[in-house]
Amino acid sequence: MAFAAGWLLLFPLSGMGQIFSILGGERVGTSSATFLKIGIGARAEGMGGAFTAVADDPSCLYWNPAGAAQLKNSAVMVNHNEWPADIKHEYIGVVYKLNRNQALGWSAIALHMDDMEETTEYFPAGTGNYFTFGDMALALTWAMKMTVNFSYGVTGRYVREDLAGQVMDGYMVDLGTYYKTGFRDMTFTVALCNFGPNMRPGGTYMKPIESGEEIEAQYQAFPPPTIFRLGSAVTVFKNRMSSMLVSLQLNHPVDNAENIIIGGEARVLKLLFLRGGYKINYDEEKFAYGWGLDIPLNKYILKLDYSYSDFGVLGEAQRFTFTFWL
Repeated sequence: MAFAAGWLLLFPLSGMGQIFSILGGERVGTSSATFLKIGIGARAEGMGGAFTAVADDPSCLYWNPAGAAQLKNSAVMVNHNEWPADIKHEYIGVVYKLNRNQALGWSAIALHMDDMEETTEYFPAGTGNYFTFGDMALALTWAMKMTVNFSYGVTGRYVREDLAGQVMDGYMVDLGTYYKTGFRDMTFTVALCNFGPNMRPGGTYMKPIESGEEIEAQYQAFPPPTIFRLGSAVTVFKNRMSSMLVSLQLNHPVDNAENIIIGGEARVLKLLFLRGGYKINYDEEKFAYGWGLDIPLNKYILKLDYSYSDFGVLGEAQRFTFTFWL
């Protein structure tokens, strides 16, 4: 009862915009490798991104590595994301169960777009020269279930950004915990993601100084988009044919103000899933929704998921995810 009452209190508070202080907005644009902030998985983003406490499919390698130990079977996920401004975002994640208590994971993220034409002050319509832009990340995950109720996981990630041949790379770590409270199927999770040293582009440039001369200088370094996620999820209704999952997540990013996400997933007739999520204290991105379908294939299961995210004046994002359970 106390838990339910606490959740209900959030709704009037969110309407008054008093859940979090507006402090933190001045940190916007102060991190590198920001493509790592793009959520993974149509199911997760269909719930608004309130997925750290759910983390029960291969997208857990992004949201909370501890979730990999909770998976009952090995699985493969492929995700395609149509991001605003004609940007494409791809993900593949594989979770392999070593035994009942341990799992290994491998994942890759790529952000890419068509070549862009170079423009200058004297050729604003284009010079005829083109350049490329792309980001990528490769990660390995290990997760272990210490008890029936508690598991933890760690991810090591290599990140690389390439803008017109100007390359920046670095290494990051994710740490996650997953705890089943014992009240129904309620979970409580904590995850620290994208933690690592500052990153700077390689090479040097000529920097003007007060004397009017130029000196050779290194590019400025910026921290990775580290984020601390605190989440809880519980199935509030369940029978043989349907169920309702509700998830709550608090995010503390290093490069923006704190925010909160409320998400839900309804299972209908065992095979169909309807989802929705709402984000509080976000400038543009506010709500998301989606659907999913389970397709049994003998002893295997193929899951098809879709989500739509509204970004206000920035446009929209649509995700398509295929998950194959072994």
